[in-house]
Parts: sequence; structure tokens; C-alpha cells
Amino acid sequence: MVKVGQRDVIDIAYLNPDRPRLGIEVLTFDVLRRRLKRAVARTASRPDFHQLLLVRGGEATMMVDFVPQPCAPGRLLHLRPGQVQRFPVDAEGRLADLDAVLVLFTAAFPPRLPQLASLLDGFGPPGWTLSPGNHQVLDRALAEIAAEYHMLEDRREDTDADLTVPLLRQLLGAVLLRLARLPDPDHAASARAGGEVFRAFRYELERSFAATRSVQRYAAQLGYSPRTLTRACQAATGRTAKELIDARAALEAQRLLVHTDLPVAAIGRMLGFSEPANFGKFFTRETGDTPGGFRTRRR
Repeated sequence: MVKVGQRDVIDIAYLNPDRPRLGIEVLTFDVLRRRLKRAVARTASRPDFHQLLLVRGGEATMMVDFVPQPCAPGRLLHLRPGQVQRFPVDAEGRLADLDAVLVLFTAAFPPRLPQLASLLDGFGPPGWTLSPGNHQVLDRALAEIAAEYHMLEDRREDTDADLTVPLLRQLLGAVLLRLARLPDPDHAASARAGGEVFRAFRYELERSFAATRSVQRYAAQLGYSPRTLTRACQAATGRTAKELIDARAALEAQRLLVHTDLPVAAIGRMLGFSEPANFGKFFTRETGDTPGGFRTRRR
């Protein structure tokens, strides 16, 4: 990983230091701790790649988009590209000493399986507390990925590498399929309940949330009626399309307020609000706090 970002939130672009062309890296949390520069470890960051973190020992807390996520034995976290994180810290606020394995991978590396679409987008659960049986199965699966990954270091034959990389891709796909069939930790309705309509809406929302908050526009862009779109959203999440649109804009506002020094009015304009007062009313309605108050309390 490498720091390439701004002074307030560090954007981290995927970079495998050992194999720059390989879209997957497997390492322990201890290796990551030694690799991180102090400024990066203490600052909010926004990676552009997926991260799986399986905790085997230790206790810590990690922040993902303003929500604390426990890191304890049997806990599995999945961070997606674009999410703002703070690295796990212990009870004293120091970078944690965890016994954990990480799998970092680009969006392009996993096999293209339709069953993985809802897991790999930006809307899936951030983590699971695994049953002992599931933890054992996934621990073995990640150990197999790690073994194949490290065998690449000893293989110089092009033929061997050509076989190992596709194997890594398939092994990762198997792990992700196991995650996709885990029960939703929040017991929310499955995204699959919304079908293709909801899947298409989520991708369009991620692309256009700063440009429009109109359900009618999203429906027209996708070729559905507003009623069909809202029904799909309610089936998948229990919330209307309008509620999801507003929630996504509010999340981006929270990220920008905490992790940049941009003026509140400028953040409002970035999210499509021509008047600062309208942005303030919107933010207060969505979060229960004013933009300035949120920024002060969360920093």
C-alpha cells in the first residue's frame, strides 16, 4: 500500500510491494503494522481496494464510516473500496497488536460470479461475528490462500506462476461465496430481494449521488417507473429509494466534514446544494446534528 492522498484523509491506492502486477496480497496484521508509517496509522484513510481481516487473537476497535467495528477472535471484517477507515486501536488508542490475517485485493481480481455482486459492492455488511464452525472453515480457507500466495515467491517458472495466479483467483472466489451465504449480521432483508432493479439502482446511486437526489431521475436513467424502483428498494432494505439516496449523500457529507477542512458551504455545493441553509437543514434532518456540530464532535 502507498500513501497518495490529501492531508486530511489519506487515499491509499492498491500496490503489492512484492508483485506489483498481482491484484491480491496476503499478509498478517503484524506485517502491516511494521509497514505503516506513523502518520498513516494515526490518520483516517480511504483505500481503493477490498480488505478482508480475520481476527485470531487480540482485542481492538476499528472505525468504518463512523461506525465502530469490534476486532476480536472470531470476527471477520470486509472493507470495500471508498470506505473511510481508521486502523484498529487498543483500549489506550494505540495501533492494536492483533493476531490476524489480511487479504487485500483489487475489484478486478475476484472471479466474475453473479452471486458475488451484492457482497462486493459498497452496500454489504462490514463484518460478521463467526460461529466457531464458520471461523474454523474460513481460517483454513485463508490459510490455503496464504500458502499458495507465498509459494509464488519460490516459483520462478512462468508456467507455475501462470497456474498459481488463476488458482488464487478461484480460492478467493470460494471464500467470497462462503461470505455471501453467511446470515446478514443485522438481520436486514437480503439485497437479492430487490432483484436486478435494486442492483442497478445501487450502482447508479454510487455514481450519481452528488448530482441528483431525485427518485424520478434515477428511475428514468434505469428505465423503470419510480414506483417499481421504490418497491425494489423496500424489498431489499426496508427503506424507500428516496431514503437511500438521502442517506448516501449524508454519508458523503459526514466523510467530507470530518476528513477535510473544506468549508461547510463548499461541501454542500459538492453535493448539489446551491444554498448553505438548505444543506444545513438536510444534514440536520438526516443526522440529528448540524454540519458544524458534527465536525467538532467527530474530530
